[in-house]
Amino acid sequence: MSQAIVQVKDLHKSYGDREVVKGISFDVKQGETFGILGPNGAGKTTTLEMIETLRPIDKGTVTVNGINVAADPQKIRYLIGVQTQSTAFMDKVKLTELLEQQAAAYGEKIDPLKLLKDVNLESQASSYVENLSGGQKQRFSIAAALVHQPKVFFLDEPTTGLDPQARRRLWELIRMVKKQGTTVILTTHYMEEAEMLCDRVAIMDEGAIVALDTPENLVRQLLKRGFKKERKVEQADLEDVFIDLTGKELRG
Repeated sequence: MSQAIVQVKDLHKSYGDREVVKGISFDVKQGETFGILGPNGAGKTTTLEMIETLRPIDKGTVTVNGINVAADPQKIRYLIGVQTQSTAFMDKVKLTELLEQQAAAYGEKIDPLKLLKDVNLESQASSYVENLSGGQKQRFSIAAALVHQPKVFFLDEPTTGLDPQARRRLWELIRMVKKQGTTVILTTHYMEEAEMLCDRVAIMDEGAIVALDTPENLVRQLLKRGFKKERKVEQADLEDVFIDLTGKELRG
């Protein structure tokens, strides 16, 4: 069994008298893709932001690669990569230059063209972020978050607002990141996305974790409780039709 690279114990966060994260605990294994699911306001993003050092921890402990997040946040920032819902980049700066600037902030030297090729953006090397499509911007923000080869990579709802073709392209990229040995932690509202990408998922509701297991085991547990629904099994669905008709070349 893989060693835990992220350990969260009795984590709490409140805003005024409202507790939004209520003593949650979980481990993330090295090399896995771990999903945090839940409705709006469940505490998913707040949980990620505490692990990422973006918000102070009220109570509890978080360690990444054995380092305490609250005690040494600077070290943590060199260990992780973060792709947020709305990453901002400088205007009128080429993609290659933006990547070089991002790498320099970590004391790294990179080959920006190789990074762009990894995310299928080498043809846009001299473009500006403002000229990219939604899917291209998401892929570029992933490249920028990986310039220092982080051990843990965080994505907060990475495919929100993307069309089916761009969403599936991003899935392929997330799988590639995992294959390179990086641990991936993501939030998503798309259950199909969680099933396709995640080794395990934690389901949050009202600041608490209400279930944590593999997607397959969670489905089996639901069926064992007697859950049934009418379902017509087809070999393809409308999204497959859309991809087949429009997805023969990478556009976004």
